[in-house]
Amino acid sequence: MAQILAFAGSNSSKSINYELVKYTASLIKDHEVQLLNMVNFPFPMFSEDYERENGYSNSLVELKEDLVKADGVIISVNEHNSGPSAYFKNLTDWLSRVERKFLEDTPVFLMATSNGKRGGMGALEITQNVLPRFGAEVVASFSLPSFGETFNKGEGIVSADLAKAHREALNQFLGKL
Repeated sequence: MAQILAFAGSNSSKSINYELVKYTASLIKDHEVQLLNMVNFPFPMFSEDYERENGYSNSLVELKEDLVKADGVIISVNEHNSGPSAYFKNLTDWLSRVERKFLEDTPVFLMATSNGKRGGMGALEITQNVLPRFGAEVVASFSLPSFGETFNKGEGIVSADLAKAHREALNQFLGKL
């Protein structure tokens, strides 16, 4: 049984990416999934001055340790102005300072969603190129466009084609664990 860490790249209390991660985690039956709501992980904006004066918070070190221990990671990144959110960028900045390769040899299922037709593709593409710098192996990716139309909290992904593509990407990720 593998240990999977799942979270969204958003710290919004109404994050649709967190809804997608939560739904994805609910589909996994043969592994242990630790689902994190990043609302509970506030971090100051990274700066070398702040780091020098204050060091690393316990929650940052614990998150890094959870990432290092995980056999696989599921992340759904949100998009702001065609790129990952400042929160997610800040999170990776902090994590990389604690340990540069905080995702060393870790299979990652990378997702994104938005209410637009591109489904967060800008943030997904950027993140897919950046995570390997931290040691990640992005095994599968999935974009869910038009979240308000294609996702229902009670049912999950309501489009049969998108649900199938999501399940195939998830199975590809699970096959690497």
